[in-house]
Amino acid sequence: MFGFFANIFGYVLNFIYQFVNNYGLAMILFTILIKLVMLPLSIKQQKTMKKNLKIQDKIKVLQFKYKNDQEKLSQEMMNLYKEEKISPFSGCLGTILQFILLISIFYMVRFPLTYMKKVDTESINNYTKQLQEAQKEVSPAYSEIDLIREEQFLKEKNPEDENVKKISMNMNFLGLDLSKIPQQNLNDWTVYIIPILYILSTFLSMKLMNVSQKNNEKKEVIDVTERDETTTDLVKKEDEYDPMDQTNKMMSWMMPIMSVSISLVAPLGLALYWLVNNIVMILERFILDKVIKAD
Repeated sequence: MFGFFANIFGYVLNFIYQFVNNYGLAMILFTILIKLVMLPLSIKQQKTMKKNLKIQDKIKVLQFKYKNDQEKLSQEMMNLYKEEKISPFSGCLGTILQFILLISIFYMVRFPLTYMKKVDTESINNYTKQLQEAQKEVSPAYSEIDLIREEQFLKEKNPEDENVKKISMNMNFLGLDLSKIPQQNLNDWTVYIIPILYILSTFLSMKLMNVSQKNNEKKEVIDVTERDETTTDLVKKEDEYDPMDQTNKMMSWMMPIMSVSISLVAPLGLALYWLVNNIVMILERFILDKVIKAD
């Protein structure tokens, strides 16, 4: 399944590359295009988030009231979602699509000759064997990236081969070689620029999301006449320890740690996609937060 989507994304990225003749610029335009296609889903997720914020107090009351009866809690929660016309599974589709998108683009960046340039497997295996016979370094995980790096050698070795011309790709972007993998070039300080920017953008994105969520919570002023004193006490007591809040805090640390790990072992082209995706997502979230009101 991931290969199927990677193949489609490869056609799109290669189409853009033919116009700009630069892998980095093509990746930026590709990322923006994907975000535009996913914009309706982002709008729906933002609306769902704002709707959920409006019923948080009611949810906490139910969680406290039926904390020893999970079956009753589930039933009451479903009734609440039904009354408020909110689907409890509305975020599942977005999460699944994001996961498919993430893995598919990773495949595309890892195997650019297969998915982007459409070089056949037999030729790729033949070129890889030639590099190995010449005792040139070939990474098992990113062999196609190594083929691009050894483009000149392969052209001299196969002057009559039409497929070898497809290996030529301009991977230089603003002085950075997007074919490089930080783990394999630890002494080259330039390989850390994009991963560091990506990590910083991840922290910034999470920080802004938390601030936005807290601001939205403050805006949800609840009419005291609709809540008795007991209900207020229950909510306050439940707020003393909110498992969801603790989970969010843990995730805010886990995600950057995972980002560091992946960005160090993947080609810089993937880190560039994540960086641009984060920047566009921050702008998108800021705009949608201003436009979409919690009706």
